[in-house]
This record gives sequence, C-alpha cells and structure tokens, in this order.
Amino acid sequence: MNNQYPIFLFLFYSFVTANLPWLSDKLFCIRNLTSKSGWLRWFEWMMWYVIAFVVGFALENKIMGTNSSQDWEFYVVTLCLFAVFALPGFIYHYDLKKILGSR
Repeated sequence: MNNQYPIFLFLFYSFVTANLPWLSDKLFCIRNLTSKSGWLRWFEWMMWYVIAFVVGFALENKIMGTNSSQDWEFYVVTLCLFAVFALPGFIYHYDLKKILGSR
C-alpha cells in the first residue's frame, strides 16, 4: 500500500472540517440553528480541530505502527495549519456572502 494516498485524504478531510463551521449554519452538521454566533463558530472550529487531530494520530498509528513523541512546536504548527485551511470558509462567511448577496 502506498502511504501517500491516506495522507492526502487526511489533508483533504482537514481542509473540509476546518471550513465547516463557516459554511454551515448547523451545529456540527447535525442540529439546525436559526443563527449561529461567532463564539459558537469558533468553539465548533476548535472541536473539529480536536477531532481532526485524533484522526491524524490514529492514521499515524495505522501507517507507522506507533506514534512519534512531539514537542509543543508540533501542536502549534498543526493549529496554525488548521487555521490556514479555514481561511476560505472564514472569508466567504464574513466577506463574500455579503457581497454576493447584494448583487
């Protein structure tokens, strides 16, 4: 089995989950809300980060057979990468949605 396909699928999964809070008005894509506040969107984004992080550790264990020990820098980089992944959804929700709605 080639190890790069699960990694690319995981990166795509992380990109999608990072954008879900801003693209959907449902809480965790399950419960409809009339209006989702900014704090709730950030909380949901952080929970998606935790879920993606757990999936990443499980994937590493499945592919490599063990998990590597990491320092605090690794966790900061993964959080920043998840924030960069969320940028398209954030820009759409707070900027483009208003511009496209006015046309």
